[in-house]
Amino acid sequence: MTFPLQRAGAERWTPARLLLLSYILLLALTLPAAAHGIATGDKGYIQEISGINIIPFMYLGAKHMVTGYDHILFLLGIVFFLYKTKDIGVYVSLFAIGHSTTMLLGVYFNIGINAYIIDAIIGFSVVYKALDNMGAFRVWFKYQPNTRLTTLVFGFFHGFGLSTKILEYEISPDGLVPNLIAFNVGVELGQLLALSGILIVMGYWRRTQTFWRYAYSLNTTMMTAGFALVGYQLTGLILSF
Repeated sequence: MTFPLQRAGAERWTPARLLLLSYILLLALTLPAAAHGIATGDKGYIQEISGINIIPFMYLGAKHMVTGYDHILFLLGIVFFLYKTKDIGVYVSLFAIGHSTTMLLGVYFNIGINAYIIDAIIGFSVVYKALDNMGAFRVWFKYQPNTRLTTLVFGFFHGFGLSTKILEYEISPDGLVPNLIAFNVGVELGQLLALSGILIVMGYWRRTQTFWRYAYSLNTTMMTAGFALVGYQLTGLILSF
């Protein structure tokens, strides 16, 4: 599931890869509010409705997942070197259990966390997973963290990121539990949709000779994007004082 920090014969940065890096950095710097936020129109809708609204909340949950690029980057990192369906199922399930638990409990018990801090941690999760894929921890510390445990733990943080945003929109207590469950179901459906797209692309890519040549570079790009997200959120935290 991990591969060496430096591979023999690894190619240098090409213009195409630099362009990809620039694109992801641009996303990280210009769209951070979309990472775990909800569109303005959706925010107004959430604040206005009350009672049980299963389908709308399922839609909002699915929409959140497929547009949350930090979540997608972490999901990509999770499955990057997973080939067996069983392994993919285990890791994605751990991630789902983590973010579902803290999202539901965070909203129900009104557990709010500073949005800048939690989003910075979520950005760091992308950095961590990219470094893990590059085998950095075994090279630097001669130690490999428990990948299943870290997937679950970072899942908890991703869930708190979402619950923090939902709490800001003061969702109606009328029908709260069914609506939260519906939202979470939508999140999981969105995750399955995103995962399907990732696995299709990865499946084709792994059959080509370019996979091992560019795998290190792509993880480096993911790591850089994660650092950009962390920096943006910490800057926002400092400026908010």
